[in-house]
Amino acid sequence: MRLESAKAIWDYLKEEYEGDEKIRGIKVLNLLREFERIQMEERETVKEFADRLVEIANKIRVLGTDMKDDRLVQKILVSVPERFEATIASLENTKELSDIKLAKVLSALQAQEQRMSEVI
Repeated sequence: MRLESAKAIWDYLKEEYEGDEKIRGIKVLNLLREFERIQMEERETVKEFADRLVEIANKIRVLGTDMKDDRLVQKILVSVPERFEATIASLENTKELSDIKLAKVLSALQAQEQRMSEVI
């Protein structure tokens, strides 16, 4: 096989690694299912959990489906253990949920995590 242009090469690689539309749709559904089911584990750090979530979100984005940061924020707020309830309540009381940035949520949760580790 001989591909003559950069576009032909790109199209070939895209088809080879992403699959056709049906396969991409199935991949997105599986990733969305994984995203919805994921919870932060008790022994997991906020960073480790956020990294897992962002990795799934990026895979969804690569497949052409929109995944906004506010959806990640919402997912984090409902998926962290109860020990973070005070931080979540504080975030909810200071801003509209739709205005809270991902970096701010992660920073607040990591600060709470740091305070808890100093107590122990």
